[in-house]
Amino acid sequence: MRMIGLIGGMSWESSAEYYRLLNEGVRARLGPTASARCLLWSFDFSEIEALQHAGDWSRLAERMVDAAQRLEAAGADLLLICTNTMHRMADDVQSAVGIPLIHIADPTAERIAAAGLRKVGLLGTAFTMEQDFYKGRLTGIHGLEVIVPGEADRSTVHRIIYDELVAGRIEPSSREAYRMVIGRLVADGAQAIILGCTEIMLLVGQEDSPVPLFDTTALHAAAALDQALSDLPGRDEAQRTAK
Repeated sequence: MRMIGLIGGMSWESSAEYYRLLNEGVRARLGPTASARCLLWSFDFSEIEALQHAGDWSRLAERMVDAAQRLEAAGADLLLICTNTMHRMADDVQSAVGIPLIHIADPTAERIAAAGLRKVGLLGTAFTMEQDFYKGRLTGIHGLEVIVPGEADRSTVHRIIYDELVAGRIEPSSREAYRMVIGRLVADGAQAIILGCTEIMLLVGQEDSPVPLFDTTALHAAAALDQALSDLPGRDEAQRTAK
């Protein structure tokens, strides 16, 4: 089993879900006593959030690269950035390490395409919904048509993430607000909804949407397991073979 490197703590609420999903997945595939080989670098999200809202993406990139390199040095064979928003610097991270980074948008888009769907609504932080680093990958690489909520709905979705979900608060009124946003996206033609923030699945589930929901957290973790448990030689075996 390859060692999975997790760049987490953004927030720890969703990082805990990654840890649970990875371990449950290994148990289901390998047996009741099996668990995931993983390393976690966990940020203090208060520092990350402040830099995000200050627009200091260059300092954020430096921190992400540092975390990735530390995980690689510690023995990670593949990397996950356990947040959608911080994939803004995915290319910086991948170019700084010699192990693969599994981009969170890819397994999500592949599952959507496999379902025969093309026009999708995207929920996430304002950064994810409004900037091109995420939508551009979905459209340019995977050929999806992506729509996002209107300005007022984007503000609501973003506020609930940062004021409630990252703090572990699950409010029924916020669930209803998300249901309304999803309904408006469906009315605009969305055939499916991407939960493009790793905390959103804490608030809404398939019962809250008239169209399929694609949970990026679960799909990202599943893709990591596919690679970690593949038949390709792991780091130690590869090094022995090279010698």
